[in-house]
Amino acid sequence: MSAVIDWGVWLDAPAKINLFLHVTGRRSDGYHLLQTAFRFLDHGDRLRLHPRTDAQVRRANAIEGVPEQDDLCVRAARLLQAEAPGPYGVDIELDKRLPMGGGLGGGSSDAATVLIALNMLWGLDLTRERLQSIALQLGADVPVFVFGRAAFAEGVGEALQALDVPPAAYLVVAPGVSVPTQRIFAAPELTRNTEPCKIADFAAAARKNVLFGRNDLQAVAELYYPEVAEAVALLSALVEARFPGQAQVRMSGSGACVFVQCVCIEHAQAMLDAASARWPADWTGFVAQGMDGHPLYR
Repeated sequence: MSAVIDWGVWLDAPAKINLFLHVTGRRSDGYHLLQTAFRFLDHGDRLRLHPRTDAQVRRANAIEGVPEQDDLCVRAARLLQAEAPGPYGVDIELDKRLPMGGGLGGGSSDAATVLIALNMLWGLDLTRERLQSIALQLGADVPVFVFGRAAFAEGVGEALQALDVPPAAYLVVAPGVSVPTQRIFAAPELTRNTEPCKIADFAAAARKNVLFGRNDLQAVAELYYPEVAEAVALLSALVEARFPGQAQVRMSGSGACVFVQCVCIEHAQAMLDAASARWPADWTGFVAQGMDGHPLYR
């Protein structure tokens, strides 16, 4: 992945996975309190930025199902315009590779890449902390991409501590369905009182290459979207048959994507080869290496 930031070059917007996700409570304003661990993958969307001289922010290509005014990239650039001393504008060209409603943070990552890149290209020199504050206005997952590190997150996802996570590879499967985050969090079946954990608890499991805790949203997603349950069942059976004790299956975020944590990229590829021969035609998947840092900060 490239770390060059310039007009007209492809900029990386990496996927994220949640290595665990616990819902520990709910605030009076309705927002859920979370604990989670974010990790980036060396796979994701890409975008290119082209300067404009008329102070407009435009999307250069259409994205199915996402009106331009609702696009997080466009909204991110417009928020950043308020910090700019001059009439800056931009055309945003997006190469969408990650599935929408997949729990991989695609739109959030795209928006963060816009914030990071335009902060430099427009010469704003805003601190990373200020960018994270702007990012939070766009959604709870956007700040971690601006933060730029694998992170232990609390609150609504905005309180971040950097993590060192042992190397691992991942098979990620998208089971042909888009899961709206709001529906999962609104579900009456959702567990909302998981006991808070300590970062040391997560770190101890990670050192053993074991996935810590669980994803509290997974049971609800499996209940409402059978495709998610089918993906978990398929991958779990393959894991047990091929690499007993060496890989684990979990949903990322609010779904629908499910991932297998493997000890190496070869195991992940072997899992992909076996799984893709069995899954329905509308499912997709990819293998990726875990990353501890955002590629634009390299």
